[in-house]
Amino acid sequence: MISPLYESVPPRFYGGTERVVSFLTEELVRMGHDVTLFASADSVTSARLVPMAPESLRLSGSRDPLAHHVAMVHDVVESASAFDILHFNIDYIHFAAVRTGGLDTVTTLHGRLDLPDLAPVYRRYPDMPLVSISDAQRAPLPWAAWTATVLHGLPPALLPEGAGRGGYLAFLGRISPEKRPDRAIRIARSIGMPLKIAAKIEGADRVYFEREIEPILGPGVEFIGEIGEAEKASFLGDAAALLFPIDWPEPFGLVMIESMACGTPVVAFRNGSVPEIVEDGLTGWIVASEEEAVQALEALDGFDRGACRRRFEERFSAHRMAADYVEVYRRILARSDLARVPLRASA
Repeated sequence: MISPLYESVPPRFYGGTERVVSFLTEELVRMGHDVTLFASADSVTSARLVPMAPESLRLSGSRDPLAHHVAMVHDVVESASAFDILHFNIDYIHFAAVRTGGLDTVTTLHGRLDLPDLAPVYRRYPDMPLVSISDAQRAPLPWAAWTATVLHGLPPALLPEGAGRGGYLAFLGRISPEKRPDRAIRIARSIGMPLKIAAKIEGADRVYFEREIEPILGPGVEFIGEIGEAEKASFLGDAAALLFPIDWPEPFGLVMIESMACGTPVVAFRNGSVPEIVEDGLTGWIVASEEEAVQALEALDGFDRGACRRRFEERFSAHRMAADYVEVYRRILARSDLARVPLRASA
């Protein structure tokens, strides 16, 4: 299992990819698989850890994170004979190295794929086995070598069902224009409910926060800042609903299933993966405008938080995710074994 080095596995605060890598790694070990994790040295895992950086690059303030990832690919390829399959979670950095070595690999793509710079890279590697985290994520590259879509999952015990008695709406994740915290603020004010924003501000989004969001915080809107895993249970569990007013092709949106785990409904805008994750009326509501979001929130009193939690357990457990990946590994290895069988001359 090859993880990005930007955050530890699991991350201390924000870090969706590294969090999913952790959930998957731990569940594979629990299922009896022998897993080696390539990650930063401050990672915590029951797998065999091969440290690739002294600490997560965000904490160390690394000025050239690519250098660490290139070095990691070198070490992974050198040790590849020790593993049945290599599962990469670092975008396309390893493609040339693993193709040259003829290695059995699968790559989960965790980010957006609609950027024009990406298509030429994936065109050059049309046979690289890829896993999408939603069907919607594939749309910009439908011709790529998609092996499967595997939706993310969480350990059911990680976030217990909450009562939702805090009387507030929640916004959780990252402050950025595509996440639209401004929409969340307007929706909360329109319905007259307090809003709590627990979000990371990256350097690139600092100006956006200072110019667009900070001036409209005001009464009824509390900006908490970035929170860790231990704080999510109460933050989401006490919330009446999670607002997910995105304005971009979200590849997955881990916070949506974190909210469902707490029995807290998700009010999400119809973009990217949202229709694949949220089941309208059961785990939340899918809306197309701020007005529709307000109308959805007016139905909160009749929402069944227990049914929402049960649906999370059925669709989004870490065990289901790990089992799906094991099936992917088996398919890739079966194809590889067939390719190695020498062809017999016909009689």
